[in-house]
Amino acid sequence: MAKSSSVSDYTEANIRTLSPLEHIRLRPGMYIGRLGNGSHPDDGIYVLLKETIDNAIDEFTMGFGKRVEIHLADRSLYVRDYGRGIPLGKLTECVSIINTGAKYDSETFKKAIGLNGVGQKAVNALSLEYRAQSIRDGKSRLVEFYQGKLKKEGKIIDAPAGERNGTLVEFTPDPDEKLFGPDFRFRPEFIEEMLWNYAYLNRGLTLVFNGKSFRSDNGLKDLLAKKLTGEPLYPMIHLEGDDIEIAMTHGGHYGEEYYSFVNGQHTTMGGTHLAAFREALVATVRNFFKKDYEAADIRQSIVAAVSLRVMEPVFESQTKTKLGSNNMGPEKDSPSIRQFVSQFLQQHLDNWLHRNSEAADAIKAKIEASERERKELAGIRNIARERAKKASLHNRKLRDCRVHLDSKDKRAEDTTLFIVEGDSAAGSLTACRDVQTQAVFALKGKPLNTYGLTKKVIYENEEFHLLQSALNIEDGIDGLRYNRIIIATDADVDGMHIRLLLLSFFLQFFPELITNHHVYILETPLFRVRNKKQTIYCYSEAEKQAALHKLGQSAEVTRFKGLGEISANEFKDFIGENIRLEKVTLDHLHNADDLLKFYMGKNTPDRQDFIISNLRVEKDLVEA
Repeated sequence: MAKSSSVSDYTEANIRTLSPLEHIRLRPGMYIGRLGNGSHPDDGIYVLLKETIDNAIDEFTMGFGKRVEIHLADRSLYVRDYGRGIPLGKLTECVSIINTGAKYDSETFKKAIGLNGVGQKAVNALSLEYRAQSIRDGKSRLVEFYQGKLKKEGKIIDAPAGERNGTLVEFTPDPDEKLFGPDFRFRPEFIEEMLWNYAYLNRGLTLVFNGKSFRSDNGLKDLLAKKLTGEPLYPMIHLEGDDIEIAMTHGGHYGEEYYSFVNGQHTTMGGTHLAAFREALVATVRNFFKKDYEAADIRQSIVAAVSLRVMEPVFESQTKTKLGSNNMGPEKDSPSIRQFVSQFLQQHLDNWLHRNSEAADAIKAKIEASERERKELAGIRNIARERAKKASLHNRKLRDCRVHLDSKDKRAEDTTLFIVEGDSAAGSLTACRDVQTQAVFALKGKPLNTYGLTKKVIYENEEFHLLQSALNIEDGIDGLRYNRIIIATDADVDGMHIRLLLLSFFLQFFPELITNHHVYILETPLFRVRNKKQTIYCYSEAEKQAALHKLGQSAEVTRFKGLGEISANEFKDFIGENIRLEKVTLDHLHNADDLLKFYMGKNTPDRQDFIISNLRVEKDLVEA
């Protein structure tokens, strides 16, 4: 039995005082949220870039600098703005000493994104190498750091002739194992998505990334036009006022889809401003039509973007993904966000509906169609719930985990549901999963093709109803129990078909799971190459050849035909820290309806012709 610690073991020597730099590097999650390796858009390396660009955006908002240049070279980022430039005498302090900056002075930065003087210091502290240069009125100064420690502090010198005012920041995230790790990499598509959001929210600003320009002339209207994956039911509503901009329409899909922003920050987790919009929308529509419609029927199929400018916003974390402020400003007489948004919609949306009677009629028809479907589902839903209660006593489809997304546990964001085909794969995965955060849902075969069907099928089909119940998304994704939904099927024709059927189901009934980045595809190895000393798992033919070159042509090669063939001891390597995931997105899709119709509809001759025209045999692929 281990000896218990005594009071004498706890002394003054156990007490430590960390410097700000040490604290940031020891507890990076408090400053940038997650670390990650760059495979997720919320990973820390993108937060470092965002914190750097935010400073340039604040300058633009104050009327200085209409261009920001970003360049990615390998794993280093360069950001150049043309604002006023950091005051040269305080350059070192502004990028290295926490709680130092101009944003405490509300006259200088009235509605800035960051207000606590932490962001750029965190970028510096979490970078292997960091350099900042400021140019002001023909003078320049350069400072350089290594792992947050000052390496070189240049003197104030004359700037090159013609060099414009502004700030230049260049950094390389630290590949230390305790930070971003040696395998991190930036994904240009995530950076481009971030830059588009900046462009939509800052009309007149041009951002240039590796030579590609990002600019918007119509603000949130352009954002929705890019995000829409089907035809809207009526022309887009675009409303603007002091400190607020809203764009919205209804589509033909199920669910609600929102993009919310505060002071230019993409609040992916919403907050008080989004809650205020959803509530005010319902109140305004009810008042306009003089009918007490259900809130869910009014918001069904909505696609909307909401942007607010707030004085000294309070976010629920340093990563600023959820607004916590209740008021538009810190003053006692400042209106609440709820009042502000409500008054704006009651005036401007009501006016728009009066001026656009055809669109108003389309909205009314959509609400009433949703109402009819909801009532039709009521009886079926009750029967399905009773059936599910009985089935759940014996059903072993779901091997649940202990932590869920809606809990306050620090690992809530790690919660994952793996959807697998068959009991064999489920058994291997269940045996090696993390029981705290990883759950497994086993399909019994190929699920039903839901294309063209109504939501009634979810309640008539036991498997889909149990999946919906496991995810807890019957009434929307606010109660979602897992942050990641990972489709884990075999890498064969049947596995690909099941994958398409599941994606079709999510696109048809719960597209917000995809637009909110909750759905992923699990990449599993195709080959195992090993000799007596080393084992290498390969995810492609090219990786297999590289492994054979390394271990020798005599190495043993195993081809995995299905997940059920992979032992639990091996499987744990593929669902832990080394997990390979492909995020499912709609970013490059212009019309989800057309895509589903072609691949999942009953247009068999068209698909057949397409397959014949594009068929390539294995010999051709190898030669290519």
